[in-house]
Amino acid sequence: MKQELESLDESEVFKQYMDTMDKEDDAEQKGMVKEGVIVSINEAENYAMVSVGGKTEGRLSLDEIRDTRGVLLFGVESPIRVYVSQKGERPSVSYKRALVYDRVQAKIAQLGADYKDKVIEGKVVRENKGGYILADKEGAEYFLSRSQSSLRRDSKHIGKHVKACVLDVDAENGSIRVSRKRFFDIHDKQQHEGAKKLMESQAVRKGIVKSITGFGVFVEVDGVEGLVHYSEITHRGSANPAKHFKEGDEVQVKAIAYDEEKKRLSLSIKATMEDPWEEIQSKLKVGYAIKVVVSSIESYGVFVDIGNDIEGFLHISEISWNKDVKHPQDYLELDQEIDVKIIEIDSKNRRLRVSLKQLSDKPFNEFVSKHRVGDLVEGKVVSLTDFGVFINLGGVDGLLHNRDAFWESDQKCRDHFKMGDVVQTKIARINKEEEKISLEMKFKQPSPLEVFAQQHKIGDTIQGSVVSIKDFGVFVRVDNIDVLIKNEDLSPLKKEEVVMGQEITSVLVSLDKTTHKARASVRRLEHKKEREQLQAFNAGGDKMTLGDKLLGKF
Repeated sequence: MKQELESLDESEVFKQYMDTMDKEDDAEQKGMVKEGVIVSINEAENYAMVSVGGKTEGRLSLDEIRDTRGVLLFGVESPIRVYVSQKGERPSVSYKRALVYDRVQAKIAQLGADYKDKVIEGKVVRENKGGYILADKEGAEYFLSRSQSSLRRDSKHIGKHVKACVLDVDAENGSIRVSRKRFFDIHDKQQHEGAKKLMESQAVRKGIVKSITGFGVFVEVDGVEGLVHYSEITHRGSANPAKHFKEGDEVQVKAIAYDEEKKRLSLSIKATMEDPWEEIQSKLKVGYAIKVVVSSIESYGVFVDIGNDIEGFLHISEISWNKDVKHPQDYLELDQEIDVKIIEIDSKNRRLRVSLKQLSDKPFNEFVSKHRVGDLVEGKVVSLTDFGVFINLGGVDGLLHNRDAFWESDQKCRDHFKMGDVVQTKIARINKEEEKISLEMKFKQPSPLEVFAQQHKIGDTIQGSVVSIKDFGVFVRVDNIDVLIKNEDLSPLKKEEVVMGQEITSVLVSLDKTTHKARASVRRLEHKKEREQLQAFNAGGDKMTLGDKLLGKF
């Protein structure tokens, strides 16, 4: 049967379809709608017997007359309108098909005598031997032959919404034949001519929203369909189409581009409105303070409504001088009115950036006005690094470097502190140009040099092992401090012969408590020994004269 249908022309396919539509086999004959009466109901076997005139009765499935809850819509002796077709000796009756038949008749009347090429929209509800059945919103059905469907046979089309042109109507049998191929031929021509007219006129036109997608809105203008991209909805920038429109909305649009090859018409809504950026350029300047309303809150910042279809952006870093802002919603709310400072106007890229924190005094300036180097301050540890810790002092952070926290060079702050610890420090340095504050904690304990100075004084003989050899001298470790012996103070030792760990005896020559450095000299040790010998000699009982020294020489 399928091969026979494919070999016929369109009118013959339609005619044969009408003779075989919705029949289980070729034995069923053409039917009609009749007024019947339900004479019996057999719920056990799920059917009812319907009298359709005289002694003729047909079998009706109960599934056709149940509502969504499963309740029967008709009872015994209820009149019912059914579609009757002959199948063998007993007629076949259908309630649902009678409803469709009535809807199709109403549609035929609506189409009128000039039905040719009128466009219908429907959903593919089923497939039959000759093609597909479409159903519109009112429930009327249409026959779309496979050759006129422009649908691939290997695709699944049930449930697909399509548009088609009316080719023929059969009022006697209650059927309408349509063609997608004809629709595309007419539609493409109308789309092309209509799009060109819209582009030439450049007039603002009224359109109807036909469908909404994530990338834009499809709008129909005078039978021509075009896309309003989400970037062409508002001057504020990219907008979510679903938040602004729904199907059937009336909108003002203007044609802005037409791709003849792809037959794509681009429309714009924002082009129908005055460009607010012209007002921005003429009335606002960087540095101005303006009042805005919070329109959207994101994790990375806040969009604010300036009031003329323009949105500004408030980055999370510009909300507060506090660097520990986790989320903008901790500081601001939707529809909240705030004062901000304009920090950037980029008309080319249509970007306006604002700042909330710059309308308040910098915490650094306030801190510097109240504190001096040497002041004791208390704060909370807010960051741990390899080189030290940052301590929040109330609006500003100060750095406690490892070298400023401990006298021992191998000690690190992160091994002694944890996040949230409250510590007392002293201001060591304030760099106003770079807005940096350096802290120190070594003041809480005496330096190794101060301890050393309590045990040794300048001129004392000391002994230590070599711990470092430099170009300018060597360092020896004496009582937990490194003492420098410069090259010129090593004599009579030779620098090239000195090795690590070697014990060297020297004289302490300098203790600088400001730089916490100590120096010693081997050369002066020799001088010290000579002085000590001379002092010991002069302290003897009898003094020797020159004559005594010469006695016995001659």
